[in-house]
Amino acid sequence: MKKRWVRKCTMTAFALAFASSSFFFVEASAEQETTDEGMTHLIEDGVTQPNFSYEDAIRETVYVDTDLDTNGDGTNDQIAADIIRPAESDEDLDVPVIMIASPYNESMGRGEESELKEYEDGEPVKFPLFYDNYFVPRGYAVVHVDMVGTSLSDGCPTTGGFEETESVTAVIDWLNGNEEASTGDGEKVDADWSTGDVGMYGKSYDGTLANAAAATGVEGLETIIPVTAISSWYDYYRANGALYHYNGPNGLANTVVNSEREEECQPVFDQMAADMDDDSGDFNDFWDERSYLDDVDNISASVFLVHGLNDLNVKTNHFGQWWEELEKHDVDRKIWLTQTGHTEPFDFRRDEWVDTIHRWLDHELLNIDNGIMDEPMADIETAPTEWETHDYWPDEEASTVDLRIGSDDELPGMLTDAPVQEGERQSFTNNPQSEDELAAEPFEERDDRLMFLSPELEEEVRFSGTPEVDMQATVDGKATNLTAYIVDYGKDERVDHQSGSGGMNMLEETDCWGESTDRDSACYHKHEILTHEQDYEVVSRGWMDAQNHETVWESSPLTPGESYDFRWDTMTHDYVFKPGHRIGVVIAGSDANYTVPHEEDVNIDVDLAESHIELPIVGGEQAINVGLSAAGIQEVVEQFDKEGEFASEEATRSLDVHLTSVSHYEEQEDIEKVIDHMEGFQHLLDHQLDDERISEEAYDHLLDQAEALVEKWQ
Repeated sequence: MKKRWVRKCTMTAFALAFASSSFFFVEASAEQETTDEGMTHLIEDGVTQPNFSYEDAIRETVYVDTDLDTNGDGTNDQIAADIIRPAESDEDLDVPVIMIASPYNESMGRGEESELKEYEDGEPVKFPLFYDNYFVPRGYAVVHVDMVGTSLSDGCPTTGGFEETESVTAVIDWLNGNEEASTGDGEKVDADWSTGDVGMYGKSYDGTLANAAAATGVEGLETIIPVTAISSWYDYYRANGALYHYNGPNGLANTVVNSEREEECQPVFDQMAADMDDDSGDFNDFWDERSYLDDVDNISASVFLVHGLNDLNVKTNHFGQWWEELEKHDVDRKIWLTQTGHTEPFDFRRDEWVDTIHRWLDHELLNIDNGIMDEPMADIETAPTEWETHDYWPDEEASTVDLRIGSDDELPGMLTDAPVQEGERQSFTNNPQSEDELAAEPFEERDDRLMFLSPELEEEVRFSGTPEVDMQATVDGKATNLTAYIVDYGKDERVDHQSGSGGMNMLEETDCWGESTDRDSACYHKHEILTHEQDYEVVSRGWMDAQNHETVWESSPLTPGESYDFRWDTMTHDYVFKPGHRIGVVIAGSDANYTVPHEEDVNIDVDLAESHIELPIVGGEQAINVGLSAAGIQEVVEQFDKEGEFASEEATRSLDVHLTSVSHYEEQEDIEKVIDHMEGFQHLLDHQLDDERISEEAYDHLLDQAEALVEKWQ
């Protein structure tokens, strides 16, 4: 197998002497690199420069062999790959490859302008997206692959099945000399122009194919750039046993299949429909094959991940769980998180994207030391068009804080970091409603939801990561769906991510990135970010079928009246709650917007003292104050006094005086004295219990509060 590496070094006579060998060298600061035998990559300021003709580039289609026979016709499927590369690569120039594999090349197209490939006399003359216009003049080949069963490729699609992955890795193998291919006339063709180094880019399904290919560890795949991509197809169609309102993998396969083979592939789609088991919603071997999470240990490619924090198509749990596995396996990685929805960075942050991806690909595919890997790991959009960089994601200072849910005289329910009194319960009825119905009007009492609100925040609170709901409850039926929202209640201007195209609007104005021909323009419409002012924002959502309370692999009918521990994640996010806003948690039954609802009218009774929300808060417990403080404990003492839980006013007054001192030290952030005085408060409680001046119920709850406050400050 041929493998050529481009390395950076000073262009001396020594380097020139080796220019004709299988290794060639480039210098990061050179104005031009030319040898007696031809032109090489031109590099200035750490990036490749346009040094090759786009007009004269070679455009061709090859058909790569596979061992697949997805339609069962007895003939192995071939995979179509359309290629554009510098003309010099037919001589002595070896070039790396930017690959975009897609099922959407026949009708849906790629990018916001739905670009399709175009052909003339059997050869490609137009390629979607800007990558060919921009990177071919800089010494790259761009290869657009038709996924198996789609467009010019043979066979049938299987929506995430191993066949689709192999159709992509077969092309990478061919680029490395490990697979065979032929022209449309059947003539064998080699990729002797390729360095063997491949980077895959793709949005949505295309990015999912990049994830899948990387998870095989295929040789030659050096980097992937998945944008709003799927990491587990089960999580695209299901949420912990609950079904989303999608048409299923069989329906998507029927959408993308070559239009002339719909009938031929119908048996494949019918088998998929049977195997995916919509009746139960459970995870099974069909879905396990379509999850890439268990194979992250195979990944040798670097990963530049991009995702919309408000993507309600490929939801944010896909990047959250993928990123977590990449971190565990120490994969080289970078991440961009935007406030828009199912969008790509060329449209929401164009200038910065082209610059960044240019340096990234130069570094990863041409080994140019341009400093890209020394820059911050994460770019996060915190408000419309406002971006921050962070050295790590999730934020290194984020730690899990247990926020409790409890009853309150002034609020529908309270969200607090203080312990909730044992025995508190609230109930609601499963009544399928829209998200707007369930989340709006937080102070309105409803019997089809529970609403828990924090006090108005005095300081901003940021969470970074994946929240989790842990709810102890009984259900008076055999089945129900459960829904949880984390909501920011407070008027603000936010990205209107459910309008336009994921929060963007296409403009008439265009700009150009690269070189054009009469048939393939490098110019694209610009976009503006859509915003609106609203009273609240649903930040994170999560759903489950309560029958999957033990495992997603198997659903178990509930026993009415039996207490269960229901745990489920809500969607990964990075979000800042501003001062004056309230953090809200909504618990309900079936969500009619996103999931196929359980219609049965059942009652869910929640044990508040045994339930909580785990929120990864930057700064941990000391960064949030929603009830757990000396002043908050004073309010609890006052409430117990009203309920007659103290034997005398003196007992109440001594506790109150002690807590006033603690509040003073909290304001001064004198940790040592806060802890010392709270330990004294606990001793005071012990004496009052011994002297029968406080009830056991009040003692237990106040002791829980005191211990929690000490733990918060330690």
